[in-house]
Amino acid sequence: MGQSLKKFAPGSEENKMKDIVPIIEKRYTKHFGKGSSEPNLADFYGAVCETVEEINKTFGNTQFKVPSARAIREAYQTHHEHKKEPVTREEFQKILQEILITDSGFTGLGAKDTLVYIFGVPLAALFVKQKLFPRAVPNEVFIPGVTSATVFVLAKLNKI
Repeated sequence: MGQSLKKFAPGSEENKMKDIVPIIEKRYTKHFGKGSSEPNLADFYGAVCETVEEINKTFGNTQFKVPSARAIREAYQTHHEHKKEPVTREEFQKILQEILITDSGFTGLGAKDTLVYIFGVPLAALFVKQKLFPRAVPNEVFIPGVTSATVFVLAKLNKI
């Protein structure tokens, strides 16, 4: 249970950015490695979207929104200094960090899912119980029991 507190702790975004750097470097090598020419904005946007998608796969519940084309264009123009040369590794990393921190950020879908499970499952179970066997177990015992079971299952599945 203590691991879930780390997810919501202040400074967790900075810790995640340290984990994102290897993913950014891998995608940079794939899209802008040796022998590649200067990409147009559509190619660059595709590379950014693939990078965001891979970050989402890696972190599971922690997901980033895909940045807007305007934000990518502005970050590209701000950080890409040598217009005639391909994007350097450092420029690509700075562009992605700016986009991920300022424009897209964390969506928190994992936290929303967890809250839906913690409150939705007991509520649904209560409705089913009231229709099938309303007096078999008192609600004062049934609701906390189902909530505890839900939290236990979510913890076993590493959702919280």
